[in-house]
Amino acid sequence: MASPTPRAASVRTPYRHFHRIAWLAVALALGVIVFGAFVRLSNAGLSCPDWPTCYGRAAWPTHASQAVDHAATAIRAVEPHKAWREQLHRHLAATLGGLVFLLALLAARRRRFGIAQVLAAGLLVGASIPLYMRADYTTAAVLAVAGELILLAAAIRWSNMDLSRISALTLMVIVFQALLGMWTVTWLLKPIVVMGHLLGGLTIFAMLLWMAWRATDLPIRLADARRLKRLVIAAIVLLGLQIALGGWVSSNYAALACGNDFPTCVGRWWPPANFQEGFVLWRGIGVDYEGGILDGASRIAIQMAHRIMAVVVFVYLMWLALRFLRMPGMRGWGTVLAVLTLAQVALGIANVHLGLPLHVAVAHNAGAALLLAALVTLLARFREPKV
Repeated sequence: MASPTPRAASVRTPYRHFHRIAWLAVALALGVIVFGAFVRLSNAGLSCPDWPTCYGRAAWPTHASQAVDHAATAIRAVEPHKAWREQLHRHLAATLGGLVFLLALLAARRRRFGIAQVLAAGLLVGASIPLYMRADYTTAAVLAVAGELILLAAAIRWSNMDLSRISALTLMVIVFQALLGMWTVTWLLKPIVVMGHLLGGLTIFAMLLWMAWRATDLPIRLADARRLKRLVIAAIVLLGLQIALGGWVSSNYAALACGNDFPTCVGRWWPPANFQEGFVLWRGIGVDYEGGILDGASRIAIQMAHRIMAVVVFVYLMWLALRFLRMPGMRGWGTVLAVLTLAQVALGIANVHLGLPLHVAVAHNAGAALLLAALVTLLARFREPKV
């Protein structure tokens, strides 16, 4: 029997339970995204002013008296009913980070010095955390950046987009995601950081999902798979832009900028809107952004941009769904894509009409993740027929 080519060998599953661990990470990543939306939308994002502890505790204070002597109380009073949400979210994210680290180690086994590189990166990043807690910020930053560079160098050196390369990139992204989580707290819900944190979580979710499907190896073989992949990539880009706008709406507290009006806004089809001020991405550090700092016209501009982009995404996704519905073997996926798109639009409208109830707002975030999951699944599974 002929030995496999180097490329064929590199795409094999690196460990027989790799796909199971990957699917566990996918499920946990979805949970972290949805719970993170609950934390943000319930205004608990600053309930633990320090990082990675919560008023100096690995868990969280259950009574205000437990943190009375901690320096973080000078930043924000203890709210135990909110603090558990923020700190539990951190613990879930840390568990996900451990799973991604394990996947990177397993996938690197087939690469020369692969395990050593992943271990070195993990040790450097891990060592940076206690240094940060001791306020040695410069050394902590140097170690964290060094760890990230090791992972980036490994991903660049590993030539083809297989499980080892994508797992190294995923670990790199999740380390940066942890930094965004820290800056979300220390920079007081700065909108660009909050939006970046949302996009980072969904990027990690998408990368893990791609890995899980590739490791499971259940291809959908179609003659025009290459063209369909391009159409799906376009859908992912459009959806990503809409998610970014949604994150900008949320982080600037612009969800109800139009009141409860839809499709009009404050009773008008095109009310006065300040797009220039509404889309200033960087406003400096030291401002408390909780509750938002923009005026009404700026928030209206953000909300209107989100609605306009929603129409573009809706039209494209429904067109793609109808295309799948006409294809033998793809009608099920066409139905799934159409239902998820319609449900997401309905949830967005319900958010406005009902005044942003927490359960509907969280479901709207979950709907975006499920839409992304459907598209990434198709991208990972589409293959051309075997010759």
